[in-house]
Amino acid sequence: MLFASKLDNSNSFPHPLSPEKEKEYIKKYREEGDISARDTLIKYNLRLVAYIAKKYTNYPDQDELISVGTYGLIKAITSFQPDKNTQLATYASKCIENEILMAMRSYKKRQGNISIFETIGMDKDGNEMMLIDLLSVDEESVYSKMECELLRDSLRKIVGKYLNEREQNIINYRFGLSGGTTMTQQEVADILNISRSYVSRIEKTALNKLKNAIRKENLQV
Repeated sequence: MLFASKLDNSNSFPHPLSPEKEKEYIKKYREEGDISARDTLIKYNLRLVAYIAKKYTNYPDQDELISVGTYGLIKAITSFQPDKNTQLATYASKCIENEILMAMRSYKKRQGNISIFETIGMDKDGNEMMLIDLLSVDEESVYSKMECELLRDSLRKIVGKYLNEREQNIINYRFGLSGGTTMTQQEVADILNISRSYVSRIEKTALNKLKNAIRKENLQV
């Protein structure tokens, strides 16, 4: 992964591109859709991620902070408009800092872990219903195929309504809600190019949101 290096090894990140080279790669990506040019811009701006992340020494997981900051860097590069009279480094710094600050706020608000085996309500027969009951529904369960599909549709709508894009992706990958197979946190981390611990934290936040949303929407099985 591009950003697997530790914060204390930030000196191993390559030095930034020259202004001329940076403009060349920005043009290739913006005008030609060259993904390799985008990846080069990411690679040569990782030192900026490490520099900003180092300021937040009170965050417990430095690898996660690199992942969070790199996500901000990727967003910056994919949305950067070179005709706006702003340098990429200036624009990227703001995006990186925003992502890190959001992670910091989330960390401070986070209280304990949300379990997929937590009771979230009652089913139509008066039995306790756990979060895992909704996330792991399949056609081999006790529900008919039609009931199963209706439940999946309802859950997908809740996921789309209450979770942000990153949370949706991780929940869909982890529990196969979009028709795929379930994946481990490490498999999801590899696909999204982020650390496993970051996947774990986003998953916990997403599950907590889902728990509250399911209760709010009164989704029953």
